[in-house]
Amino acid sequence: MSINFKKFSGTGMTSDSSRIKLIENLKNNGIADSRVLSIMRQVPRHIFVDEAISSKAYDNTALPIGKAQTISHPLIVAKMTEIILKNNPKRILEIGTGSGYQAVVLSLLVDKVYTIERIELLHAKSKEIFRKIGVTNIYPKFSDGNNGWKQKAPFDSIIVTAGAKSLPLNLVDQLSENNGVLLSPIEDNGKQYLKSITKINNTLSEKVHGIVKFVPLLDGTTS
Repeated sequence: MSINFKKFSGTGMTSDSSRIKLIENLKNNGIADSRVLSIMRQVPRHIFVDEAISSKAYDNTALPIGKAQTISHPLIVAKMTEIILKNNPKRILEIGTGSGYQAVVLSLLVDKVYTIERIELLHAKSKEIFRKIGVTNIYPKFSDGNNGWKQKAPFDSIIVTAGAKSLPLNLVDQLSENNGVLLSPIEDNGKQYLKSITKINNTLSEKVHGIVKFVPLLDGTTS
């Protein structure tokens, strides 16, 4: 999918020069996939945060988006996107829409992104951003992400943008049997580890991609 982001170009700390600096930062921190770097330079991260903090949008830092939630570090978004692209997914389920930034990045790299948010305010705000941008291959849902989206399963990949207490087996069940991948922060001995779980013919294999820090994956929905 291709979107013209020129109308969202900013000035000062939200200008293209700030985005270029961010991309150099990502490269220096090990992000090598040219597709990911290109998309993250294009997507205007400043429109996903409040205008009052938009000057920090291209810093490599998490930023508040309300309801005690954050938009992830650009490095984490790039890393998770790079990992998830390795099995060439066409249909991805995202658990935790948040600001909508990760979903938009993914939508420019795969055919369809299904995304679930448990906080109604964030669901509404992200839907409005998707509409404003003109993205048409993101399918948002207000629901408890722990349940996944059985009606749309199986998925080539599932990406979880909140820290799970243990392996979310309910989501694993919704992966494709043919090299489906779940990417999630999972707690182990008091720390969160970013793990990819690959499913082939109901057999699971695990790979650890380092220590991360995400808001917790919670049950239920809220306004």
